[in-house]
Amino acid sequence: MSMPERVKPLLLPLAALLAFEAWMRLAAVQSDSLAPPSAVALALAGALTDGSLLTATRDTLASAFAGLALGGAIGLMLGLALGLSHILDRLMEVTIEAVRPIPSVALLPIALIALGFGYRMEITIVSFACVWPVLIMTRSAVGGIEPRLIEVARVLRLTQLDRIRKIVIPAALPRIFLAFRLAAGIALIVAVTVEIAINPLGLGAGIMTAQQALRPDLMLAYLVWIGVTGFVLNTALMAAQTTLFGRAALIGDGP
Repeated sequence: MSMPERVKPLLLPLAALLAFEAWMRLAAVQSDSLAPPSAVALALAGALTDGSLLTATRDTLASAFAGLALGGAIGLMLGLALGLSHILDRLMEVTIEAVRPIPSVALLPIALIALGFGYRMEITIVSFACVWPVLIMTRSAVGGIEPRLIEVARVLRLTQLDRIRKIVIPAALPRIFLAFRLAAGIALIVAVTVEIAINPLGLGAGIMTAQQALRPDLMLAYLVWIGVTGFVLNTALMAAQTTLFGRAALIGDGP
């Protein structure tokens, strides 16, 4: 992609920021919830310089990645089991469909009583949220494997473990990786939400602290940084997906 083509997607956001900056300055708007983009940029630079933003980012990503790893592992194992066993899939269908719609943040009161404030509580909530996309996409990927591959495994008299290791997982791996990429975005969203709602650490707590201090510039700086963090994370995972499985793995895959 040429440089002009790379710049084009940035033109509209830049124009919107310039227009908003001009409106805030010319209209002399005083607000506890809005700030000019230039003030937000200065607050962002200050938070990066003093290290507070990086510390908050470390706390949030630690919880998000730990929850993703735990929830993803549970979802992967359950998805493989359900995809390989139609009987187990039918037995678990009602339970899964009854539990899956529960919002992860609805578990906050229970998790807080059981685990208290801190990483354990946040990781537990994030794990619950990450189980479902991995479970559902893994189950679908395993169920959609070409039947002839399963027949080959039977002809070769592979054990169930070898069948999973040599046939099932390699065939389903592109969609499993996509499931983890989607779950990574969910993990970041849920981690920040938990921190805003109740857990006094990370980027979410930083937003609430800035709001309580009547610092809209810093509050918006945190929001911008969360967006940048999510964009970088998704871009890195998309690059890894393309490297591992080729561009065909991204066909039909949303941003």
